[in-house]
Amino acid sequence: MEYSKVIAIDGPSGSGKSTIAKKLARSLNLLYIDTGAMFRAIAYQVNEEGIELNWSMGLGDFISSMDMQYGLSDECLISINGHNLTDKIREHHVSKLASIISQIPEIRSYLLDYQRNLAKNDVCVMEGRDIGTVVFPNAFCKFFVTASVEVRSKRRLEQLVESGDENVTLSQVMKDVEKRDKSDMSRDVAPLKQASDAKLVDTSSMNIESVLEELKLGALNKAQEVGITIQ
Repeated sequence: MEYSKVIAIDGPSGSGKSTIAKKLARSLNLLYIDTGAMFRAIAYQVNEEGIELNWSMGLGDFISSMDMQYGLSDECLISINGHNLTDKIREHHVSKLASIISQIPEIRSYLLDYQRNLAKNDVCVMEGRDIGTVVFPNAFCKFFVTASVEVRSKRRLEQLVESGDENVTLSQVMKDVEKRDKSDMSRDVAPLKQASDAKLVDTSSMNIESVLEELKLGALNKAQEVGITIQ
């Protein structure tokens, strides 16, 4: 079997997959690819330009002419048409927009090609919701990172407060997380689910160092097993 040189990290909103994926990529000196940021960026910019979040001529024209850049620098994770959206896409309301736009097949098809192109040359850590099932089903290493709804909601709330959004309550965040879970798992196109060959990592009672160690060891062992060089 020919394996894709991808460490796939999937999981629901607030599971900590973004944080751990960044740390894992940094510790192994690999490219980090946050696919969720791509959906968020498109959703944010489309909304800013007053385009409806459904497949239409307006959205089609926007996508066909869009210049999306990923990983330009530490300060610019993602930009669209020259606009650095790295911080903007973490605003609370963008989660709902991203959930809507992620259900549009044409958007997913566009980003599927974009993501595969980004990862075609080098070993990378890619995180999202369908990396191990759809984007790179032959990824050499797969993890499904999750946590309880309460824990994920608390983590999300902490992120929002740190970013300056202090008007959101825990109960509101929990409702939004549960709604996003239901939407992600029930959508027709690329629903959120654990790949059959992915290792489940429940981070509810784990600290970040323990999670990092488990994923790092797992990735290195898998790489050695299939003959992929990481370090």
